[in-house]
Amino acid sequence: MSNVLSEEKKQQVIALGKLGWSLRRIQQATGVCRETASAYLKAAGVEVYRPGWGRRAPAKPAIQVTPGFNAAFSPKPAIRSACEAYRELIEQGLALGRNSKAIWQDLVSEHGFAGSYQTVKRFVRKLRGPRIREAAGIILTAPGEEAQVDYGSARWCVIRRAASTAGRGCSC
Repeated sequence: MSNVLSEEKKQQVIALGKLGWSLRRIQQATGVCRETASAYLKAAGVEVYRPGWGRRAPAKPAIQVTPGFNAAFSPKPAIRSACEAYRELIEQGLALGRNSKAIWQDLVSEHGFAGSYQTVKRFVRKLRGPRIREAAGIILTAPGEEAQVDYGSARWCVIRRAASTAGRGCSC
């Protein structure tokens, strides 16, 4: 009957388990295999935890409620943009119909602006406000009534269907 622990070892394993020791630590201290220690602890009603999984301290109850707790977390004050010093130049660029990329390039090359393009882009969006998308007209016509022409620079190619060119593509 060598696979049954002595009463002394059994009580030692249960006592260490009640102290919250891990199975690995119990094995190192007593020499009893983790699986055996786990079986004895479960039989004694001691909860066995897997190492690393779900081992959190229980939540502590609130001792006192602090009124106005959210006041400490008020929004941060607005940070001044690096573009604020160049506001007039940016507004002039917008009045001329320039986009934010062109305005940023002018600021960097002509006025020594050290900020990034993204900074200018955000500032321009704030100045412009939300863009309202314009409606596009839809033309409804019967098939063959109207045509669309693209004045590109492509060559015209006429494919002849003769016996000599059968199976080949354009011979232009």
